[in-house]
Parts: sequence; structure tokens; C-alpha cells
Amino acid sequence: MGLDGWLERIEHLHHRAIDLSLDRVRVVAGRLGIGFDCPVFIVGGTNGKGSTCAMLESILRAAGYRTALYTSPHLLRFNERARIAGDAAGDQALIEQFEAVERSRGDTSLTYFEFTTLAILRLFMAARPDAVVLEVGLGGRLDATNIVDADCAVVTSIDLDHMDYLGPTREHIGFEKAHICRAGRPAVCADPRPPQRLLEVARQLGADLWLLGRDFGYQGDRQQWAYAGRRLRRAGLPYPSLRGANQLLNAAGSLAALEALGQRLPVSQQAVRHGLLNVELAGRFQVLPGRPAVILDVAHNPHSAAVLAANLDNMGFYPRTLAVLGMLRDKDAGGVVDKLAGRIDHWYVGGTTGPRGLSGTALAETVRGRHPAATVDAYDDVTAAFDAAHRAAAADDRIVTFGSFLTVAEVMRALRRRVAEPR
Repeated sequence: MGLDGWLERIEHLHHRAIDLSLDRVRVVAGRLGIGFDCPVFIVGGTNGKGSTCAMLESILRAAGYRTALYTSPHLLRFNERARIAGDAAGDQALIEQFEAVERSRGDTSLTYFEFTTLAILRLFMAARPDAVVLEVGLGGRLDATNIVDADCAVVTSIDLDHMDYLGPTREHIGFEKAHICRAGRPAVCADPRPPQRLLEVARQLGADLWLLGRDFGYQGDRQQWAYAGRRLRRAGLPYPSLRGANQLLNAAGSLAALEALGQRLPVSQQAVRHGLLNVELAGRFQVLPGRPAVILDVAHNPHSAAVLAANLDNMGFYPRTLAVLGMLRDKDAGGVVDKLAGRIDHWYVGGTTGPRGLSGTALAETVRGRHPAATVDAYDDVTAAFDAAHRAAAADDRIVTFGSFLTVAEVMRALRRRVAEPR
């Protein structure tokens, strides 16, 4: 069975797509002997997890370390979720680990995320890395990645998302995310306004809590920036190659985590500079070359949409901004639209597929309901919406595509097909 066949099979092993619990996954992890001898970073938060993980990986690799990076979800290929020494895992390597999990699980039912997480953790063990970076999938307390006793936890931002699973307020969500902290080990919080429950849980767990503004911080001008930690200062740093003002916050959190484990993983100033300059992450305020300007961003909640709006403001003048939007029905579409509405001249909305999909018609109704004066065209899918926006855009305009990983992935595939087509 090939990789696609395995993934399809794994998707149907459990009766629920999301079933937050560590009981089942711990049983199978014990049979597999999951554990690491090298330092492990675990990164949770509402937004900024992917960027923080990418920076940690890039800096560590620039320092000469062999890294293993686990992120989710993927954009184009499942293999993107598992990177060893900067390269995505191959199909056969993943299949071998899927087979091992299947042999070990017996009659224990696992969700797609639990099954694939165990497989990737076992793959990383075999790779014998110098450092492992794990991105939390959902929440933290009951996320499958939390079976690993990480040496350093990082919590990026806390905002409202996945409320059906994590609770209705920032305090509830902060409680869930704080449980990636461990007793006596550093826990870096890069949220400028951390929920009180996050602070309380981290202290109850006995974590060594690093707070932005107390234990570490940053400042900068137009050319460079500086990091200041508990014992370490780094000046004259280049801005990360990832676009957006919020990336400086993510970079500071990354440097705090590296400082916290600096005895085990020393990192030079040159490695930090090189890592920041060369970090890459698709779909995070990614501006494609060419005209009209095309921006891809996986922003899918009001907080990330507000960051996207600020980043658009910093791009300079464009005669028109066209939005290509596709969202999932369990997201706060109205809240996302509100953050961008004042910057969009025309909305092109498309439907998304799957059990959580939202039709273009329903999304258009949300846009019009929140902003009656908005001009909106609805399409069956995101590709059709993007094609319509591209036809309508002048060379000096810009098209911003956002709303979900699915939306960005669909447009990326369409653009790749367009490049591959014979002229």
C-alpha cells in the first residue's frame, strides 16, 4: 500500500476525527518505546507556532545541529509534516513507521493525528537528531505531542480558536496550552498579555517560566533589532526573512528558548543571523513574485486576520486589494471578515470541501451580512474564486488569499498547474 492509501486508511480507524485524550496514544507509545535522548522543544499557541518552529529549526541547523521538525497541518503533501535535517520525509520511510504503529496498536483505536504523530516520533528516534522541535496540533494538555516530556516549552499567542474543544475564553484556552510545561524545565511565554490561568498552571506545575517583558524582550529600528534575555544579549540582528511585524515577537520567543537550553545547544551569533535570514515557511504572509502581487496567508481566526491586516498596511500603496477567501464552517468567519473589510475592494469567496467545508454562497452571505456595502462574488471552489480575481486584477493591484490552510493549498496547486501547462 502506498502513502496515499495508508493515509486514507488511517483516516477511518477511529470513530471521531478529533478525540482529545492521551490515554490511547500513551498506551501505544509505551509499546513503541517513544522517547528522546536529545533536547526537545514543544511549541504551542493560537498563532505563530509554525513561524516559531521554523525559526528554531533554521537557527539550529545554521549552528550545525541535525534537527527533526514536526509541524501540522501540511499544505501540499503529508511529507511536509516530518522534516529531518531540513528535508521532508520520504514516502517509504513514513510507510515503515505506519506499519510499526499498526503492529503495535493492537485493538487500540487511534485518530489520524494520534496515529501519524506516533509514526513521526518513531521516525525521528531512528534519525538520531541533535534536537527535536514539535508543534502542538490542538490545544496542548490532551494533544498527542504532549506525550513527550519536552525540555523546553514555548507558548506563542493565546486567542480564540477551536473553542468547541478548548473553551470559550482566553483563560480556558490558556489553561489548555499551559499543560505543555514541565516541572523544573523552562517554559517561554511570548504572549504580551498571557492569560492568568496559563501563569497559574505553569507555576503549579513547577515550570521555570520565562515571560516577555520580564525575562526577555526585544527592540529594533528599521535596519536591525536586538534581543535581551536573562543572561544573554544579542544586538545587530537582521529581521527574519518571514514577512510581518509579528515575526519579531516569534523570533524573540525562539531566541529565549535557545537561551534557556544554551548549555546543551550552544548557538553562535553568526548562526542566529544566518538562521533568521534564511528561514522559510510557506503560506505565512508569503508574497509571490510577479504582477499583480499575490499574497498567501493561512490566517483563519480574528487574531491572525488582524495581523494580516497590519501586514497589508505595511506593504505600501496598491490601487486595489482583491480578497480570495475560503473558510471552514467551524471558524469565526464574521470575525475574520471584520478585521479585513476596510482594506478589501472586492471579495471573491470560494467553497471548501470536506465535513468541515463551508460553501461559497454561505460565506458570501456572511460577508454581506457584516458589511452590506461590500462587493462579493461567490464561487463553488477557491480555485474558481482565485481565477476570477486574477482576471479582474490590474498589474498594480494585489490579491490576498487567506482563510484556511485548505484555501492557500488549493491556490498553490492551481498556480503550480498553471506554471506546468505548456504555452
